[in-house]
Amino acid sequence: MTATFDLILKGGTVVNHDGEGLRDVGVRAGRIAAIGDLSASSAGETIDCTGLHVLPGVIDSQVHFREPGLEHKEDLETGSRAAVLGGVTTVFEMPNTNPLTTSEQALADKIARATNRMHGDFAFWVGGTRENAPHVGELERLPGAAGIKVFMGSSTGNLLVEDDEGVLEILRNTRRRAAFHSEDEFRLRERLGERVEGDPASHPVWRDEITALRCTERLVRIARQARARIHVLHISTAEEIGFLENHKDVASCEATPHHLTLSADDYASLGTLIQMNPPVRDKRHRDGVWRGISDGIVDVLGSDHAPHTLEEKAKTYPASPSGMTGVQTLVPIMLDHVNAGRLTLQRFVDLSSHGPNRLFGIARKGRIAAGYDADFTVVDMKRRETITNAQAGSKAGWTPYDGRQVTGWPVGTIVRGARVMWEGEITTPGQGQPVLFSEALPA
Repeated sequence: MTATFDLILKGGTVVNHDGEGLRDVGVRAGRIAAIGDLSASSAGETIDCTGLHVLPGVIDSQVHFREPGLEHKEDLETGSRAAVLGGVTTVFEMPNTNPLTTSEQALADKIARATNRMHGDFAFWVGGTRENAPHVGELERLPGAAGIKVFMGSSTGNLLVEDDEGVLEILRNTRRRAAFHSEDEFRLRERLGERVEGDPASHPVWRDEITALRCTERLVRIARQARARIHVLHISTAEEIGFLENHKDVASCEATPHHLTLSADDYASLGTLIQMNPPVRDKRHRDGVWRGISDGIVDVLGSDHAPHTLEEKAKTYPASPSGMTGVQTLVPIMLDHVNAGRLTLQRFVDLSSHGPNRLFGIARKGRIAAGYDADFTVVDMKRRETITNAQAGSKAGWTPYDGRQVTGWPVGTIVRGARVMWEGEITTPGQGQPVLFSEALPA
């Protein structure tokens, strides 16, 4: 009897845990139903993937979509539009909105805003604060919660827990893996005088490598004291990679495309457009983060998509805000690195799909396997394109990579069996749903 499917992805090179190979993938009711030779099967829709690679849907576990409160920069619809245009099927959005996502009510509000409006699936980090520290164990298990996020160094927004005692109280009450912005606030305050007005190249001098390393060392010590699991976001220094290599039992970590691609040399041409926290640093640190990729110390990639308007970024440093767009360019920038031989395609899949699934306990996402959500990022590894501002789905409308030529390009984005982007066009209205987590499944 001929098998029938809602959708068949035909003739593509499927990249998954068991390697790369030419296989068809059959989808039924939004989930993967079969993998292999499906030439004798029929489907309501068949997508010819000949010459293309079919990856598990890319998961970006660190984005800032600015809603509610800062919608002039971005909102959940435009941010997710940028995501799926770039081949990203799922995002975890950060809590430094206005109001802050620090309560059950604020989380529920975000989920309501996002459901059937965002173009991909989503979860929201809940901000850990002194006030909600006793309750983070309940907050992290709410539907749609990615976990608890803590800022140990001041960045965009008003979330800050800089002292050991405050962090310890939060971690003593968590059971899931908590995420951290790891910069030492005390050193940042001491070094404010290192900022040079009008010179964004002084940003990594002010927020130096000691600021990052000192905080990460403190964080690991506190995590051991609390017997808690931690995730260090946007690693930017060679020293942190060396330190975390010896603490993988409690600490996972993330790298960003901009810390792997840009360097301090780029301040001369891009200025405040690449002003980020933690900063883009000199090439020694970029090489150190690449060592973290090649040696397996880095667990996941995240874009840290943090848009501001060009008018805001045009302010004279240090009045200019830190943050850049990135969710739409994560896949093409990293595929270009794959084609340059800096990492394999399977390592990219491990960082962008399998890794988030493993670290955060995502249910049914991050693998091409029967029973999993039919989330796919379809890419053309040979396609040469130039990244431009005109392509931006983000409301911010710009990218620091404007004019950069890359090899490797996202052709299609499929979420739960629905083709939401194909060849640069949004093809399906927003149908985003909250991500399910194995440690927070509904009753």
